[in-house]
Amino acid sequence: MVVGIILVAINPYKQLPIYGDAIIHAYSGQNVGDMDPHIFAVAEEAYKQMARNNKNQSIIVSGESGAGKTVSARYTMRYFATVSKSSSNAHVEDKVLASNPITEAVGNAKTTRNDNSSRFGKYTEISFDQNYQIIGANMRTYLLEKSRV
Repeated sequence: MVVGIILVAINPYKQLPIYGDAIIHAYSGQNVGDMDPHIFAVAEEAYKQMARNNKNQSIIVSGESGAGKTVSARYTMRYFATVSKSSSNAHVEDKVLASNPITEAVGNAKTTRNDNSSRFGKYTEISFDQNYQIIGANMRTYLLEKSRV
């Protein structure tokens, strides 16, 4: 097993102007270390490795409640949709993350840091075609806290 780059992100609990399309295009095609550490640098490296080696890649987003895991996953999916020039670029991240609303509605709970904290882990698989454009995605959830059911 090979472990790639690791990025530690901190939730600033406010919107920052570092996730727009201009930033996505700035990171697209860059090598790791050429620019500041960023979730887009992680996504770019995974995308390049997938295309270069024709092998599946994984990005693990982990953290405590309210750390910004869902937002980081959303930014990553938007990055892939943009750089792959996918025809499904029309908010692919919204479609994927909205794929399981019933589980979210029943399985979330209020915590001291997050009013809508998920009690589920999520595994999102994004499928690409031979041109490395997104052709679909699948989200699987798994129960973390059985006491919430």
